Amino acid sequence: MVLLILQSLAGLFAIARHLRVPILSCVLAAGLIVSPASAAPAPSGPVGALFGARQWLNTPPLHPEDLRGKVVLVNFWTYSCINCLRVLPHVRAWAEAYKDRGLVVIGVHTPEFAFEKDVANVRRASIALGVGYPVAIDSDFAIWRAFGNQAWPALYFIGADGRIRQQVLGEGSYAESERLIQKLLSEAGAPMGLDLAAVSASGAQAAADERDLRSDETYIGYGEARNFASPGGAKPDASSLYHAAPALPLNRWSLDGAWTVGREFATLDEAAGSITYRFHARDLHLVLAPPAQGRPVRFRVTIDGAPPGADHGADVDTEGWGLLQDDRLYQLVRQEGAITDRTFRIEFSEPGVRAYAFTFG
Repeated sequence: MVLLILQSLAGLFAIARHLRVPILSCVLAAGLIVSPASAAPAPSGPVGALFGARQWLNTPPLHPEDLRGKVVLVNFWTYSCINCLRVLPHVRAWAEAYKDRGLVVIGVHTPEFAFEKDVANVRRASIALGVGYPVAIDSDFAIWRAFGNQAWPALYFIGADGRIRQQVLGEGSYAESERLIQKLLSEAGAPMGLDLAAVSASGAQAAADERDLRSDETYIGYGEARNFASPGGAKPDASSLYHAAPALPLNRWSLDGAWTVGREFATLDEAAGSITYRFHARDLHLVLAPPAQGRPVRFRVTIDGAPPGADHGADVDTEGWGLLQDDRLYQLVRQEGAITDRTFRIEFSEPGVRAYAFTFG
């Protein structure tokens, strides 16, 4: 028996040496699943950290007795992350399907951008996204660190015994994840059928078209920016006049007009500014913020110099017009036909707009 245990441990250590999980803002890990080696958590361990949340949405503060004997699914998310948005329909479906069988779903909202620390923004987004289960506000990353988490989104599956049984980073593996929920509930004594929950997703929450996805997440702030093509390059933290590149290779982008490029975002300093991106994907999204809450700004989108027509995203009309009202991710393009290299352009009518990051799907 001792020999078998030692052989098993040696195998686990060999696997661990070769497993690398990078830290990413939004992971397209396509269902990377790892099994934590932790034992049942002590009150100060990962699960216990949930009860230290300073603020909750959709529920009074949770206490250990609220989870005793329950199967728990913890979802680390942030509301402007496209990968988090595409996982949400599945998490919502599981929360509804298994709430009467002993499953408790807890969203842990850990922000990527500064505006996601605003609890009013998180509350507004949760309502718009149909998140009705408890959400712990984790703006100081305390719960994130306690779990040793590394990515948005991340799912932690906790058995009725309080132990973390599985971790899933990124999108995908939904059927396997739901089967695990059923298994944990069955172990806890809940009767369980074999059918999987029905999932409905639309807009930015719909699954990406991986077959034609050749453009990656692109940050606009200089802290993580790449592939910037405006002549002369970016001038950090200074208002500068930029010009659109005359021709953009695939996955290159440029600014036009007076902008201040900060570490996290770029701010339009004068009216009539634009951003252009050469992309290859079905969907194009852009995280944007208006000059101030309650001060909406109109914008217009074109694709290859023309209105998007049937290829418009959920946040623009067929003529390409949209309204920037909240700090969030906007779906600007969803193509219906064959996917080829296209040139996207967004123009803003007023100064003060902040642009954070492009994502694709």
